[in-house]
Amino acid sequence: MSQKAHLLIVDDEANTLASLSRAFRLAGQEATVCGNAVKALDLARAQQFDLILSDVVMPGKDGLWLLEELKAQGVTTPIVMMSGQAHVEMAVRATRLGALDFLEKPISTDKLLLTVENALKLQRLENENRQLKRRLGKHQIVWTGETMRKLMAQIERVAASETRVCILGETGTGKELVARTLHDKSQRSSGPFITLNCAAVPSELIESELFGHEKGSFTGAASRHLGKFEQANNGTLFLDEIGDMPQPMQAKLLRALEEGEVERIGSDKPASVNVRVIVATHRNLEEAVRNSKFRQDLFHRIYVFPIQLPALRERREDIPGLVDHFAREVCAHNNWKPAEFSADAIEALQSYAWPGNVRELRNAIERVILLTSNGQVTADTVRLALPQNASPPVSFGSGSMADRVQAFEREVLLAELKRHDYHVTNVAKALGLERSHIYKKAEQLGLDLRSLRHQSETT
Repeated sequence: MSQKAHLLIVDDEANTLASLSRAFRLAGQEATVCGNAVKALDLARAQQFDLILSDVVMPGKDGLWLLEELKAQGVTTPIVMMSGQAHVEMAVRATRLGALDFLEKPISTDKLLLTVENALKLQRLENENRQLKRRLGKHQIVWTGETMRKLMAQIERVAASETRVCILGETGTGKELVARTLHDKSQRSSGPFITLNCAAVPSELIESELFGHEKGSFTGAASRHLGKFEQANNGTLFLDEIGDMPQPMQAKLLRALEEGEVERIGSDKPASVNVRVIVATHRNLEEAVRNSKFRQDLFHRIYVFPIQLPALRERREDIPGLVDHFAREVCAHNNWKPAEFSADAIEALQSYAWPGNVRELRNAIERVILLTSNGQVTADTVRLALPQNASPPVSFGSGSMADRVQAFEREVLLAELKRHDYHVTNVAKALGLERSHIYKKAEQLGLDLRSLRHQSETT
């Protein structure tokens, strides 16, 4: 075999496990052996294997049960089944359950090695195909203007290195898309790209998500779990919203970055990892450091090469290209006829402020196409689809500066609440505030959030 692989061999016969593992080790491969299907399922969920080779007939849970469970739990590792009691019905069932191949015992070493090599080649081709589709389709960065040209030049320059990148920008500007592009253009592109949104994971679970845990290390730890660092080994780990990471966890992340190793909860043996870490945030990290909300030493570790993403309102020249891209994507996904946007429709889209940036634009394009009956999108359709255009212009009245500022804050908060269906967490993220600040501000402005939400649900 041309590339070293890690295999899991499952068989209840000790002699078979010994002979197969010896054959693979002589061929330069790494083999883990297991004597029953239940233990094999735990191993496959806890570790990364390039291929699983399993016997069918075993005491207790058999190989077909293992195959079905692996597929049901989303394990994508290719699986080859084998049996000394093979018959057509067994082979057909294994294939229908998702087995890549079915081998009849006794198996010659040459045939076994050839089957495994072909399975690994097929898996690599599928991985490369998925990467190609990702680059050319859903995860494509669309741009035409000078602002993004300069940004793409920065991305090209830093992608080929191992430099740590900190991606900055408002919510919805495409920070994860840039991180994926950095990975795809790097020497790690054949490795995994693993993401973790630090703001979306409860503080008590984030250590387990990052570093993993051993079975029984805490209540609910029914099996061993690999953390994001180990999942991303030889690839890229993208930590989104790093500014929301709890401070106790910041110290542990710093150690992992400095030492290049992690320690699962419940284990006393560190595991070495080879990971490029890319981070992103919509927060001002320098200000967070000054306010003692973010560790200065961690800041200097991750803030090596900052990339500042522009808001969509700062790159309006890219909107026509983005509209065309999203329209094609939406129509293809829903099997709709292609939609055509008139010049005045594009102008109306370019004149909108886009507080939700590119993410909001993509959702608006789908809404616009749904509202179009003949496939021809006009400015009237756009105005109908954009919520702020459906209401009269906001007037901040007269009076003192304080009164006008309060009126402005009230209108902005009301608009964001409506745009996010009164979901306070999403409103806080969009405005760059803590949830508690939203409640305090609403109280200061005389807004009853519960009443507003109830009114929206009943209208």
